[in-house]
Amino acid sequence: MAHQNEQQRDRGDRGDRGGRGRGRGRDREQERDDELVDKLVHINRVAKTVKGGRNFQFAALVVVGDAKGRVGFGQGKAREVPEAIRKATDEAKKTMIRVPLREGRTLHHDTKGRHGAGKVILRAAPPGTGVIAGGPMRAVLESLGVQDVVAKSVGTSNPYNMIRATMDALRSQSSPRSVAAKRGLKVGDLVNRRDDGASSPEAIEA
Repeated sequence: MAHQNEQQRDRGDRGDRGGRGRGRGRDREQERDDELVDKLVHINRVAKTVKGGRNFQFAALVVVGDAKGRVGFGQGKAREVPEAIRKATDEAKKTMIRVPLREGRTLHHDTKGRHGAGKVILRAAPPGTGVIAGGPMRAVLESLGVQDVVAKSVGTSNPYNMIRATMDALRSQSSPRSVAAKRGLKVGDLVNRRDDGASSPEAIEA
């Protein structure tokens, strides 16, 4: 009898430890969610024609980021607006990407992105410039944590295509550290080589 009681206590202790571990995991997930910033970019009412008439739903487009170099977007459909926004937010959290930022405020280099008929141009900017960008692009850049950037959209004004083109441009961003690692160089050597090339007579003539 005493042996059975000891086994039950052991199982109870293990269960408590497991419960506490799961609780800490949920707390960490909650902390990560609290750090995220979500922006509702666009919401649209869509209709599907069926035998008995038309069914109306709402489509939401949401951008999520932590303002520290991570951003993602998602879209969701539902009969109610809050449910559509929740679905879009959940999808955005699953598709977040990390983008290297220079000094934590701007891009490392100018870049272009394209999706369908949408084309965007992103340019790094000096301190104090601010975020010069239009609606959907501004939502992505602010959620990413960019403070100084000049952005231009060419072609379509469809928010879905604009956001996808902006994400395409951000995916092509590379930091000096990653480039140096690919080339087997040091970051200082890469930067010095770039400065020397820019100040050489050939570069000036070009």
